[in-house]
Order: sequence, then C-alpha cells, then structure tokens
Amino acid sequence: MKIILFGPPGAGKGTQAKFICAEFNNIPQISTGDMLRARAAMGDEYGIALDKIMHSGGLVDDATIISILKERIKDPDCSNGFLLDGVPRTINQAEIIESLGIDIDYIVVLDISDERIIRRLSGRWVGPTGKIYHVDDNPPKVAGIDDETGRSLVQRPDDKKETVIHRLDVYHQQTKPLLKWYEQKQKYRDRIKKIDSDRPVNIVTENIFQALGLKARENFL
Repeated sequence: MKIILFGPPGAGKGTQAKFICAEFNNIPQISTGDMLRARAAMGDEYGIALDKIMHSGGLVDDATIISILKERIKDPDCSNGFLLDGVPRTINQAEIIESLGIDIDYIVVLDISDERIIRRLSGRWVGPTGKIYHVDDNPPKVAGIDDETGRSLVQRPDDKKETVIHRLDVYHQQTKPLLKWYEQKQKYRDRIKKIDSDRPVNIVTENIFQALGLKARENFL
C-alpha cells in the first residue's frame, strides 16, 4: 500500500499519518520534513543551508528531496508499502516518482482554509520543557508564561505568523497545483480522497478510514 498524504502546513498530516500507517500493518511514514531536519541538525555547511531554507518557509530543491526519498524506500520496512508525508511537493517531484515506477494507491487530501491554518499555527507557543500552548485552544494560566516553570514562552520560527503566511503562499503557488496534475490523470481520479480536516482529530481519522474502506479502531476514536 502506497499513500500520499496531501495538504497545507498545519492541516494535521503528521497526526493522521500515524493512524493510517498503523491500520496498514505499520507501513512506515516517510516524512521528508523529519529527514531534512535530521540532516540540518548535523550542523555542517550543507545542514546550515537546509536549516535556513526551512526556517524561512521555503522549499528544498527537488534533487535533494528525491535523493533522500530514493534512499529511504530501499529500506526493508518499505517492502509492504509506505506513506509519503511532505513529498511530492512539486509537479517535477511527482513526475520523477512516477518515472521510478512507484504506483500510488491513494492520495488523501486534508482540506482546510488558510485562515484556520494561520490561527492554528501562529497561536502556538512553547514552554522551556517543551509543553505546547495555544492562545485560543490551550492557553497558559498567565499570558506568555509557562504553567510549569514560570518562565517565558517562546514561539518557534516556523509558527511565526509571517512565516506561516509565507509557507501557505509557497503551498498555493508550487504544491497545490499537484492536485490538479493528479486529477488530470485518469488512473488517479478515483484514488483521490478529499477530507475536511477542520474538525476534531477523531472525526478526521474516521472520515479518512471510511474513504479508504477501513473501519477505525475504537482506541483511535
């Protein structure tokens, strides 16, 4: 089973990917974001360049993304399939993936408005211990202060409003056209499953599973 999880930053792809992978015999979630962050954390000249691109909300070049993907899918845990999270992001990447003979079974599209994404991401703040707050959904007892330590909260660079807006612009300009590219190909039209992701996590999970012909386990709901 080979699945692409498609949607804007903050749509909930990471959360839903774990549930989907578990249902398909624990196929691996291939997240280029995680792999790129791991590469950037090495701290060499190339890693620093990658880190700068990601923190600015830009896209890493196609050659780098495909190189990472080709190496990853050679691993034994990919023998029964995988879920792609964050790749492809451009039509060029999709064409290369198709040229490699990778046949995608489903394209799950998490649909949510820009306004909701901006509110969801830019409202997140983090405490010194890693506890995550949200100004609307999970605010601290005292604005700007961590409940556990009494120290100031910080906002991650990726969550700053201007960065979120830029990431959405990049998505609409370079990534969203991917959906039209897949829709124009006859073999993919019935494989595209659009899901409203501006709903509680358990409802989104249930709707995804229904679209894939699965029954969500009770512990997910």
